[in-house]
Formats: sequence, C-alpha cells, structure tokens
Amino acid sequence: MKNLFLWWKTGQDKPVLTDESKIKKIFNRKRNSVLWSVVFGYGIFYIGRLTISVAKKPMMDAGILDATELGIIGSLLFYTYAFGKLTNGFLADRANIAKFMSTGLGISAIMNLFFGFTTAFWGFAVLWAINGWFQSMGSAPAVVSVTQWFSSKERGTYYGIWAASHNIGEGLTFIGTATVISIWGWQAGFIVPGVICLIVAIILFFTLQDRPETYGLPNVLAFKNETSEKPKTKKSIKDFQLDVLKSPVVIKVGLSATFLYIVRYAIHSWGPLYLQEAKGLGMIEAGTVMGVATMFGLGGAIFSGWFSDRFFHSKRSHPALIMALIQIVSLFLIYSLPSNSQWMSTAAFGLFEFTLGTLVVYIGGLWAVDLLPIKAAGSVKGIIGIFSYIGAATQDWISGLLIDGGKTTLNGVDSYNFDYAFTFWIGAAIIATLVPLTLWKEKEQN
Repeated sequence: MKNLFLWWKTGQDKPVLTDESKIKKIFNRKRNSVLWSVVFGYGIFYIGRLTISVAKKPMMDAGILDATELGIIGSLLFYTYAFGKLTNGFLADRANIAKFMSTGLGISAIMNLFFGFTTAFWGFAVLWAINGWFQSMGSAPAVVSVTQWFSSKERGTYYGIWAASHNIGEGLTFIGTATVISIWGWQAGFIVPGVICLIVAIILFFTLQDRPETYGLPNVLAFKNETSEKPKTKKSIKDFQLDVLKSPVVIKVGLSATFLYIVRYAIHSWGPLYLQEAKGLGMIEAGTVMGVATMFGLGGAIFSGWFSDRFFHSKRSHPALIMALIQIVSLFLIYSLPSNSQWMSTAAFGLFEFTLGTLVVYIGGLWAVDLLPIKAAGSVKGIIGIFSYIGAATQDWISGLLIDGGKTTLNGVDSYNFDYAFTFWIGAAIIATLVPLTLWKEKEQN
C-alpha cells in the first residue's frame, strides 16, 4: 500500500524554464488537455455510478430486488463515496492527478463489470459499496487539477465548465443505459458502461497532467500575472488543511450541500422509476426525458460560474438563493405533471436540472473553494463531499422505504405512490435554501 501511495504522489518540481514563448506554448497545451480531460473524464465517472438508476424497474420487474433493497444498495455506494471523498480529497492535494483519477475510474469499471454477473443481494451490496469508494477518486482530483492550472480570476468560469461534466455523464447514462437495457437486458446496463469506463480510464492516464511545477513551468498565478499582494506564508499544506477542518464556513456550506444532494439524488436515483410508475412513460421515454433534461443542467453549470463572476463580482450567495427558490418551484411542477406527457415532463425536469446545475457548482464546492485556502482545495472538496453524499445516501434508503410503503398490488400488478417521497424531497430543498443565507457576509480568503 505504501508503494501505491508513493506511485500516486505528485512529482518533484523541476527548474523553471526561462524561454517565455516555450512556457506559454507548453502551459496552454497542457491547460487544454487538463480541461477537456477532467470534463470528459469525470463525466464518464457518472456512467459507472448512475446505471443502477435506470436499471431499477427492470430489476424490480424481474424479481431480482425490491425498492427497499435497491435503496440500501444505493445508500451503500453513497456512504462509501462520502467517506472516500474525505480521505481522497486530502490525498488529492498531494497526488499526481493523472495516476490518481485514472485508478479510481479503472477499478469502478471493474466493479460495474462484476455487477452485471451478480444475482444475490449481498453480492450487489458489496460490489456497489466498493464502487462508491473508487468513484470518490474523481471529483476532488478534478477540482485540484482545475485550481492548479487555472487562476483565481478564471476559476468560476472554468469550474463551471468542469461542473458541466456531471450533466454530460448523466445524459449519456440515462439515454444510453435505457437503450442498452431495452435491447439486451439489465445485465448489459452494467457490462457495457464498465467497458466504456475502463477504456476512458486508460485515456485519462495519458491526457491528465501533474502540477505545472513538475514540468518546469511556473505556478498558474505567476503564469497569469496574478501573484497575490498578500504577504507570503510559510504554512504547509497540512497547516492549510487543519485551518479548513476548523472553519465554520465549510460546516455551513456542507450542511446546505447535505440537503441539496438529498434532492439531487432523489430525482436522479428515482426519477426514471417515477416517470414510469407514476406518469406512465416507457423506459426509453423516461430515459430520454432524464437525459435531455440534464442538458439544461449542463447549461446551468456553464452559466453559473460566468454569471456570478460577471454580474456578482464572483460572489455566489445571491445567484445561489435565486436558483434555490426556482428549484423548489420546479419540484412542485414535477409532482403535478399530467400522465403520459413526455414533453411537459422534459420541460419540468429541464427547469429542475438547470437550477441544479448552478447549485451544484455553488454549494457543491466553488463557494467553499472561494472562501477557504486554495492550497487545501482537495480537502475542502472532500469535506463538502462527505456532507453531500451522506445526504445522498440517507435519501436513497429513506426514499426506497417511502416508495415501498406506497406500493399497492392489484391483479398481480404492483403500482407505487410517490406522495410521501415527494414531501421528503421538497422539504429538503427548502432547508437547502435557508442555510446559505448565513454565508452572505463571508469574505474570500484567497
């Protein structure tokens, strides 16, 4: 294990190159490689995580698992993911991102492949729990890489572009997996994504980059002439990480993220089932609604960073509150949808996804990264992550229980009532809206 950590460790700094034109050429080439690698690569992580959301109804119809068991399995992934984000966030601050992130995606791919050949509940549970841990090696490294290669004045914009990877991955999962399952069955819904994730993991190993300094380049602030006017500190990364652990800001953002992720994964984990059971859509129709809606989320993610940088002087509180209120409205619209209306469903889910895309950027990390030391960006993301995914995990098993509690059987056919589940989801959205109000006066530390 020690040798593995040493292999993951970031490289040694090389002497800084003196040829400015060469520095610019290399820096820009590697920045582009980093940006598109973290966007595409982290998007593919979602394929290895959300396949089970699409496969739920076929697995339930086949008598493989019920809603409560699926909720438990989903929760196990989120719990291991949450704790993995904390530890892997701290490791990411010290890691070679190319090696670290590609390892996580590669082993996640293998877990998906095994999942497709399993039929026992405890087999599903163990594999999905392991998958959750290695899935946690995606987000924090991606954020660290963005902060290493893009300066503070660019951060909102490029963080927003990276955050769009969520929506790319979700869209591919909902549409692609629904199509695969409808043709070849639920097992293929895990085997095919597993193969895709494995291929992309190999690509990431070669396209992601270590820190600029390991290539003889200046750090990004020096490259962009944004050297801080604040006095230099002799604090180590460990000192910055300890400061983050003691900060009330990270706790406040984390609590808001807890309830935001209850809502996020309630819709993403159970949305396809809801559209099929409560609104009468077919599997491919439900997958298409979810997939198209995530494209609105992509727009929201890209919009979020630029919007707050351009109109709110990089402050995230005001646009976050606006989007949180609109999100509550969108949940009521989703709940009130008429049956068999694919286009109205797409519009309502699209509005939800647009607001979610912005809020995941603000509350899911950028807000805290702005307000806390940038040298501990991975740690910040890790702490926010454990709050976020404890919320997601708790949601999954509670939602499964509430959905199973609304189950009725008539002439051998099961149907599900989502009233209790939606009450839970909307309540979480309201709480997620209230917590950020305590952060309006907090000042940036970077």
